[in-house]
Amino acid sequence: MQRVAMRADRLHRHGEGGVIRVLLADGQVLARAGIKSLLQQMDDVEIVAEADNGADAVALAGKHLPDVVLLDISLPVMSGLQATREIKRRFPFVNVVIVTTYVNETYVEQALRAGASGYLLKDAEILNLAPALAAVKTGAIHLGPHAARQLVENCLSRAPEAGREAASEIPLTARQREILRCIAEGLTGKEIGQRLGISPKTVEGHRTQLMHRLHIHDVPGLVRYAIRIGLIVA
Repeated sequence: MQRVAMRADRLHRHGEGGVIRVLLADGQVLARAGIKSLLQQMDDVEIVAEADNGADAVALAGKHLPDVVLLDISLPVMSGLQATREIKRRFPFVNVVIVTTYVNETYVEQALRAGASGYLLKDAEILNLAPALAAVKTGAIHLGPHAARQLVENCLSRAPEAGREAASEIPLTARQREILRCIAEGLTGKEIGQRLGISPKTVEGHRTQLMHRLHIHDVPGLVRYAIRIGLIVA
């Protein structure tokens, strides 16, 4: 009840739309300054607090209840993964995006299992920060291309051929199959819209319908399903 009350109070004060309130946590001063500079150039973003370790990130998340927490994995005192788990346990409505220099299937999967809604590489994908923030604030998952590729490769390596053949497929429309294939390939909502000639808002609507129809509510689950039904092949 207390969590619900905090959520309702925050929505009452800030509304569902408008400014995206961000907590930035990075143990490297220069890296944090660079990300902060990018955020300050975004009209619809407000930096509510900064932290240089995982424990402070958790405490500040409870104090400010931001829309999104940007976390590095390599945080002192408490790792980014530990901080993510703790933030999601205490404040499940606060979204977490991992922004790091590390990318492999272990880190990506662990971050998603911990409750992260996004995963971006600092050097290669930092310009995707704006669409990532906008996506995760609405409850969507946003993976940078490198993270998505690692996730797909990991799922492919573990998907048994027999299971793929025996999978019972839920009927999907042609458009839903297209959306599912694009998601499994790691495309962003904007990139999917450009490929299919539809707006990002329409893409998000299809994504929501797809998750509801399949009873799958995370990207790893969608990727595994796409592999099972043969939309993505090894």
